[in-house]
Amino acid sequence: MWQISPRQLYGTLALGLVAVAPRLALACATCGCTLSADGAMGYAVGSGWRINFEYDDIEQDELRHGMRAATPAQVVDAPSNPALGGGEIEHSTLNRYYTAGVGYSPSDEWNFDLRLPYVERGHDTYGVQLQPYQPSESSPGERSAVRVSGLGDVRLIASYQGLLPMHDLGLQLGVKLPTGSYGTAVKFSTGPNAGTPLDASLQAGTGSTDVIVGAYYYHPVSENFGGFVNAQFQAALAHKQDQPGNDFRPGNATTLSLGLRYEANPKWIPQLQINFSHKDADQGALADVPDTAGTVAYVSPGITIQLAAKLHLYGFVQLPIYSNLDGYQLFPHWTAAMGANYAF
Repeated sequence: MWQISPRQLYGTLALGLVAVAPRLALACATCGCTLSADGAMGYAVGSGWRINFEYDDIEQDELRHGMRAATPAQVVDAPSNPALGGGEIEHSTLNRYYTAGVGYSPSDEWNFDLRLPYVERGHDTYGVQLQPYQPSESSPGERSAVRVSGLGDVRLIASYQGLLPMHDLGLQLGVKLPTGSYGTAVKFSTGPNAGTPLDASLQAGTGSTDVIVGAYYYHPVSENFGGFVNAQFQAALAHKQDQPGNDFRPGNATTLSLGLRYEANPKWIPQLQINFSHKDADQGALADVPDTAGTVAYVSPGITIQLAAKLHLYGFVQLPIYSNLDGYQLFPHWTAAMGANYAF
């Protein structure tokens, strides 16, 4: 009978910590999925190939400012205080990400991970309001809407975990490439803003080449529990939109995740993550500078199910427990992620 060791369980489980590569380019860049996955791909033990498919659903439907929900009246008053934003009343953003991943480990010490995301996004807004205004749900014609669909920004990350004898400490270095549409590529299709460009931060890509550096550590906590900590930093080194008056640079982003798994039964592995994320404001003439920075935290319960020796399914729900957002940003009440991983 085929058996899996706790160490193999740890590696396969780590592969199932779902996150989508373009999470740092969400409509509200400080909102959305922050599950640990980029670093988790480096936790695999042993050599070989892995393929992964992931689906993330993130509906941002609550307008927030600071640590509280915001009202339309507050947004309208924002132009009198530039630090509060530009007075746009956004309605909702629905993000769906489909990500294919390929990983290869030539040895216990090295892992290479490629992530190719496909982005589907629906966004609608009441636009910038310069006078007291109360949006009406019964008047959808007042909203401008747009749909984005296409390839997102591809990521390639190399991980090295040969520093310690147990291979449980890893370092990461990677790059995000500007493969998705960016800038003013997609325009509003309906409503008062029809024909005008969608915000640069809502496009499928950012138009930037980013460096990604990170580190992770995982280790058994007890006979039945294992834990990990993962930290990652991402910053744009070059951006295609660099002309005066037509420039955009995504803000730097830092994520930190803590995780705990219950491994008594190798076929059903409940787990819990705590995820923190901080993002600096986007920069440039095309950026919504006042409304793209902030700090968020989520609690993320999930489970990994072993269907066969090398096939695992997984699912997570993220529940926000803290947000401190600059300006006015759409925020999710919850997010969901699921997928499948196969090693060969």
